[in-house]
Amino acid sequence: MNALTPSKTPDARMAQITKLAVMAVGGQGGGVLTAWIETLARAQGYEVQATSVAGVAQRTGATIYYIEMTPKTDQQPIFALAPSAGDVDILIAAEMMEVGRAVLRGFVTPDRTTLIGSTHRALAVSEKSVPGDGIANAEEVRAAAEIAAQTLILADMEGLAVGQGSVISASLFGALAGSKALPFPRAAFEDAIRQSGKGVDASLRAFAQGYDAAQHGVEPVEKVAAPASEIAGPQNLVGDWQKLIKRIETLPQDVQQMALAGLQKVVDFQDCAYGSAYLDRLDTVIARDSTEKDWLLSETAAKYIANAMAYDDIIRVADIKTRKPRFDRIRTEMGAQPDQVMQLTEYFHPRAEEIAGLLPAALGARIEGRPKAMARLDRWFGKGRRLRTDSLPAFAMLHILGGLKSYRLKTRRHAVEVAHLDAWLDRSLAPLATDYALSVELLRCRRLIKGYSDTHARGLTKFDSVMNGAAILKGRKDAADWVARLREAALQDPEGKALSGALETIRSFTDPQTH
Repeated sequence: MNALTPSKTPDARMAQITKLAVMAVGGQGGGVLTAWIETLARAQGYEVQATSVAGVAQRTGATIYYIEMTPKTDQQPIFALAPSAGDVDILIAAEMMEVGRAVLRGFVTPDRTTLIGSTHRALAVSEKSVPGDGIANAEEVRAAAEIAAQTLILADMEGLAVGQGSVISASLFGALAGSKALPFPRAAFEDAIRQSGKGVDASLRAFAQGYDAAQHGVEPVEKVAAPASEIAGPQNLVGDWQKLIKRIETLPQDVQQMALAGLQKVVDFQDCAYGSAYLDRLDTVIARDSTEKDWLLSETAAKYIANAMAYDDIIRVADIKTRKPRFDRIRTEMGAQPDQVMQLTEYFHPRAEEIAGLLPAALGARIEGRPKAMARLDRWFGKGRRLRTDSLPAFAMLHILGGLKSYRLKTRRHAVEVAHLDAWLDRSLAPLATDYALSVELLRCRRLIKGYSDTHARGLTKFDSVMNGAAILKGRKDAADWVARLREAALQDPEGKALSGALETIRSFTDPQTH
């Protein structure tokens, strides 16, 4: 045989190399997990090489940790630096979308790969930035994984670890041990954790949870409806709230649940008097609705009138950022212990419109009508500010600002929101007598408006475009369907490219000059 001709017979020793990849987002402990695996293998008499390729997007990005190991011999093995498609024995994914990426990249194959993944979600920036619901479908990922993997182990590894006061790397390590994909005893895995010397007890508890999940699966948790929260406060305010609840009980049965959620939202935003105004507006819609349509119009109005009345102004943002439950949630997410100090920095970037909107209605309107005054406000307040709300001065400033609810109804922003709300309701209910479905779809268009500052401005622009497009469709039998399509197009991308295309489509069949 010619010396330059490679042998077609594979080296049998290559089959002795175990190839393991860990795919994790920054902050999920992928490095810790890799270190444990490396320590474990060395202690069991294996040669090991571990590498990592870090991403640059979300936090430290989606990092791939790669480990190759083989029993020690008198010869030095040559290991690869990165995984190859179709050549991975064990794939550990620290989040459900990482499971999907592993399958897409060909790292998971039905002839050899044991796939261990966590079913929880840590939403990517691309999912959060979509104007509508941009969350990827985890069930599609699960279905693909079931086909692609030889052995599949999926569980909420994050939940299992947090429940034991630990982090996901420990429960994933336990699942690796429970999978029996590596020829090492459970005690050896636990010794690797002990050698780290950090958070050993909590890590071992989370390890046990992951091990049991791999061995026996996880029993589904039965969801129990949360008990109704008790309303506490001054007797006169509690009495006002109870009066509003009694009004809810007089509404059509199909509307009551949504109306209650809307009432809670607007009262939390302002007060009980504001909640009464919400129910007054809802009553005007109910008076024009009927049971023949299962009160769909009124149920839709109950949701979106509440959203419109509970807009995000500076007062609202400051109020939310200084609430105790928010600080408690952040401490829990960060894993902060009671004796640890947590530093929290808030980023503010108010536009001139937000500042003018905070002024008394007449004064704010005058300033908005003067470009030079708006430019001055933008110079004064337009620069982004970072406020350490764990410090007293910054917290006190936001706390005072968030407490200006009684003043809010006198502001320019409130006057603008009320006028916009009334105009939207009038336009939505105008075709009700002849096209019930169209009125429902026009009410749903309020979904496009949400958020604060630039986000609110973009949503408002899209809302106006859809409502103007609806006017073009007036009188068509399929007007409701097309308004729904316009709205969904507006939710597809922040730039509005899909909406522009949809508007061009309806102009093509409604413009007389094109026919």
